Amino acid sequence: MKMTPSTVQSWIHDLPGAQLKADDVEILLETAEFKTRLLEAIQQAGKRIYLAALYLQDDEAGREILHALYQAKQANPELDIHVLVDFHRAQRGLIGKGPQVGNDEFYRNTAAQYEHGIEIHGVPVKNREWMGVLHLKGFVVDDTVFYSGASINNVYLHQLNRYRYDRYHLIDCAKLADAMVNYMRDNLINNSAVSSLLSNDIPSMKQLKLAVRQLRQRLSRAKYRVVNDERGPLMVYPLAGLGRTDNQLNKVIERLLASAQKKVFICTPYFNLPKPLMATINKLLKRGIEVVLVVGDKTANDFYIPPSQEFSPVGALPYLYEQNLRRFAKRHKRAITEGLLNLHLWWHDDNSYHLKGMQVDDRYYLLTGNNLNPRAWALDLENGLLIEDQQQQLADKFAREQEAILTHTTRVASFEQLQTLNEYPEPVKKLLKRLRRVRADLLLKRLL
Repeated sequence: MKMTPSTVQSWIHDLPGAQLKADDVEILLETAEFKTRLLEAIQQAGKRIYLAALYLQDDEAGREILHALYQAKQANPELDIHVLVDFHRAQRGLIGKGPQVGNDEFYRNTAAQYEHGIEIHGVPVKNREWMGVLHLKGFVVDDTVFYSGASINNVYLHQLNRYRYDRYHLIDCAKLADAMVNYMRDNLINNSAVSSLLSNDIPSMKQLKLAVRQLRQRLSRAKYRVVNDERGPLMVYPLAGLGRTDNQLNKVIERLLASAQKKVFICTPYFNLPKPLMATINKLLKRGIEVVLVVGDKTANDFYIPPSQEFSPVGALPYLYEQNLRRFAKRHKRAITEGLLNLHLWWHDDNSYHLKGMQVDDRYYLLTGNNLNPRAWALDLENGLLIEDQQQQLADKFAREQEAILTHTTRVASFEQLQTLNEYPEPVKKLLKRLRRVRADLLLKRLL
């Protein structure tokens, strides 16, 4: 079906959504401010706090957030507090950092220090982490939704000298907050596959195998519900998706892109777009639609290892993404020359880049934790918030956000600006050539 503004309206209005006012939406432009505002909200919370993230790390920022949650609970024992993290990720350390204790031990040790407890849940979306994780985003504090792709640790919250740049949106909307809380309660917290990470006897995956399969089936069909709200010129639609089949979030992303009439602005941390999105972008360029793509420079990837340091195989990933981008830029060199395709590489000192989401024309804004890669498209549990702004009430706010995003970027004027495989450090070059020979690079692109 060819997407036009009218056809987009016909299906988008079938989605459950909540009305907004322009003042309900706030966009934070700095990483450190996100942590400050979150801590303030936790301290002032009156009825509920629900946090969903890939992980809550045992480091300075993670400890500060977790202790703040417990302190809020001690001050108000009736406060309803739940933290949801990925089951597998919580029980292992950081990739490439050697043997480490999982974060679950940190959760149990912290809980032992307080009289009134909170709930910390481990969600096993799949039987193994490489098969799919909880990538659901969104923190609900009373009636405000803090939406970002960030998890909770030092680099995501700019606790020390480095930060991992993301997008940070605050939406004050009781019906949206209710929908997000109800989704977590109905589909995750109350499910038999979801375990308390405060238990000293966490079930094994062998014990949970059947329950996880049933959870996966439920999540593949689960959707947000917004209760009895009328339509207005400014709306927010919460979206969820898991798997390739009947994935609501994937469908909306693809249809939105296809509907563009003038310009799309896309952020993705790793240039590894799923085939449907790549095909849609190719069609947009043929139609003369301006496409702006902002990706992280390979040195702004958290897996990047400087040549001066000892090489680890995981350090080849940023180079793999750069090769994807180089091939894409070469294929569309004419569109780049004409200014129709604008590729921007983000780099700022030794910080890293984790932005995701898109804007279509000046009407639709997608906030999401979805990395817009094959893994997000098929394996992980993802969500997003689609804002429809019929009267461009938020145009200035999002324009300022785009300006901030582009501050530390360089436009790729030619594919030749990007290095070739033979220009990479010797360990990277050897590994990528070996992966290419056995076609393992294709598998990696689907899983990472």
